[in-house]
This record gives sequence, C-alpha cells and structure tokens, in this order.
Amino acid sequence: MSQIERIIQGGEELFLNAGVRSVTMDDIARHLGMSKKTIYQFFKDKNELVMALVKKKLREDENQMSEIISKSGNVIEEMINMMKCSEDIFSRINPIVIHDLQKYHQEAWRQFQNFKSGVLIRTLEELLIKGIKQGYIRPDIDVKIIARMRVYQVELGFNTTVFPVAEFNIWKVQQQFHEHFNYGICTLKGYKLLNQYKNIHDE
Repeated sequence: MSQIERIIQGGEELFLNAGVRSVTMDDIARHLGMSKKTIYQFFKDKNELVMALVKKKLREDENQMSEIISKSGNVIEEMINMMKCSEDIFSRINPIVIHDLQKYHQEAWRQFQNFKSGVLIRTLEELLIKGIKQGYIRPDIDVKIIARMRVYQVELGFNTTVFPVAEFNIWKVQQQFHEHFNYGICTLKGYKLLNQYKNIHDE
C-alpha cells in the first residue's frame, strides 16, 4: 500500500468513528505512526484529504454496484443484494460524517451530490426500467420520480434532526426505508419473489 493510500485509509478509519470536524491532521499522524510533515507532502490540508477520501469511496461504491448488477439474475435479486451491501456500509457510518461534510467540506459534499444525481439516479432508473420489462416492477410507476425519491430518501435517513441518534439506529432506519420502497414498486410476481429471497436471507 502506498503512503497516499495509507493516509487516506487512516483518515477514513478516524472520520467514520468520530466525524470529520473533530479529527485533526495530528490525530491522523498519531494514528498512522507517521509525522505530520509526511502527510503534508501529499495533502496540503485536511480538506484535500477529505476530497481524496470521498472520491475513493464513490469510486468503490460505483464498482460495487456494477458488480452486484452483473452477478444478479433479476431485478429483485439485485435489490436484495444492494440491501446486503448497504448493511455493511451503513453499520460503519457515523451520521456526524454526513453533517460535517455538508457544513465544513462543501466541495467534497458537492462531489457526493453530483454522484448522487448522476450515477445513483441513472443506475436506479435503469434498474427500474429493466424490472418493468421483467414483469417484477409495476409498469405504472414514473421511473424518473421514483428513482429520485429513493436516492434522496437515503439521505433523509442520515438526518439526525429527523432521526436522532439517541433514539434511532441508522441501519434500522435505512432498512425500513428500503423494504418499504421494494414492496411499494413490485408487481404481484415481484412481491412473491421478494418474499422468497427475504425468507432465505432471514433464515
């Protein structure tokens, strides 16, 4: 692993745990057992490190989505596999990270927003269209509206004003959203298949 990759990974470990704002470059240097001077050779400030980390995560997410889609036999299987893949991601994310990006690292947040409005919405639209053709997704839904609704719903689940951390588990909120969405868009044929996969997963 290169020095740059080590620094990004070290930053990621601390940010996911404590949020972005409270972690300093000193903390990252201590965590990695390297001098702050070494970190500054690659990143001029924390904002630059955050940008590099967000770009890396978005690239990984895009690759993971492509892999899930290529390995799934039908749209319902894709949705279930996306859910499993999300479980791991959401269980590690501190809601403070989302808040800190929005408030203190707007360029990195813009990167995320562009990814969301580009890659995520487009991928979901394609998935819904494919599902309609396969007979699993209701043909009467407006794909453009539903794709946007779903993507912004995920962000809502991270809003600590609506879902305070003391009261709600992030993963449980996202799981409820996802399940409500899946059952809301399915035809009877899709509903039956969704139940089959769900029972297998639950067992």
